[in-house]
Amino acid sequence: MPLGHLGVNVTDPNAARAYYDELMPLLNYERYLGDDTQFAYRPAQGKIGTHLFFYPAPTPGYAADRAGLQHLAFMLPTRAAVRTVHDWARAHGDEIVHPPQEFPQYPPPYYATFWIGYDGVLLEAVCHKDA
Repeated sequence: MPLGHLGVNVTDPNAARAYYDELMPLLNYERYLGDDTQFAYRPAQGKIGTHLFFYPAPTPGYAADRAGLQHLAFMLPTRAAVRTVHDWARAHGDEIVHPPQEFPQYPPPYYATFWIGYDGVLLEAVCHKDA
């Protein structure tokens, strides 16, 4: 069974919503709900998958090297889609940790890009196909 949902705290919900409203359609997600206390996305077109909820953080302080969330990885159907997300992140001014490339240290095929997104969260777009 897929994971039902993940919750992520953000320091500024309005700024985070603006960031993810642009990014999530590139990752095949659509807006699920949103109000003053939270916003969320779900896999587009009724596909089964993990929903992603965002909540206001009582205090800032995400760090990938502490206990808790290490990073979010989004599976994409093509390597071209991975490159599109990379181009979006770069154009958005996000720090690129790894440009699109194969990662032979992971079970093949593994083609991905990693970047630092909103609030410093490490994000990944990955394709598990050869083309």
